[in-house]
Amino acid sequence: MTDIPQVEGLEPLPPDHASLAFGVADAVPGTIYALSVSGGVRFRPKEDRVVLFGRNRPEVHVCVGEDDRRVSRAHGRVARVGGHWWLANTGHLPLQLPGSRTLFPEDEPVPVLTGYTPVFISGTARRRHLVELYVSGDDGRLPPPAPGAATLKDRPWRLDADERLALVCLAQRYLLHEAYPQPVSWKQVAVELSGLGGGEAWRPKKVEHLVANVRRRLSGAGVPGLTREEVGEPVGNMLNHNLITELLHTRTLVPPDLRVLGED
Repeated sequence: MTDIPQVEGLEPLPPDHASLAFGVADAVPGTIYALSVSGGVRFRPKEDRVVLFGRNRPEVHVCVGEDDRRVSRAHGRVARVGGHWWLANTGHLPLQLPGSRTLFPEDEPVPVLTGYTPVFISGTARRRHLVELYVSGDDGRLPPPAPGAATLKDRPWRLDADERLALVCLAQRYLLHEAYPQPVSWKQVAVELSGLGGGEAWRPKKVEHLVANVRRRLSGAGVPGLTREEVGEPVGNMLNHNLITELLHTRTLVPPDLRVLGED
């Protein structure tokens, strides 16, 4: 990183610097760290300061994908405006952000939130180049080590018996760890559950109604991505995919639940 543009207040980070995912050392709140495999920089917060990244090492602060011509010479910039850091795409390819968000060159800059933000650029031959960003919080410190403290866990969501049965069937491909799972159709869920016996008739509309109620309940509790307004058209399977992802993440549904469908 000896060729980075010299700017007041900018401190280089060596290529062997630990991943920013592990946090940062004590820093002034609002300090931004930017890092790639080639090294990076640390920049104190000050209005109109800018961090540039791309493959043209002499003209950027963070060199990324130096040998990959699908990465633009100046692919992105992080600027301090209005007391916040903002990320903009100045390259040709989109930037991949957390939460499956894509930032295109035509998009307005987005805020870089406090804490860790990985930014990916897809290169040639399925290469994925990473620029790590980290904005220090109000206390400017890492959380203290807590080896003996209880593990923080997401609480499973409460489901009644019919909701659980319908959702296990809907999510069976995810619970079976298929490579590219999709939710099962309403009709298939109804057919499979009706075939379990017990005398209860399952109809596609009943399954759809049960699942929609769960989505509304979780959406009301703050889970994102469960409404048409959030996802946009065409919706396809995205609402149910997002619901299943949340239920798996919180261990509301786990692979042994497949036993209710007669799966081994």
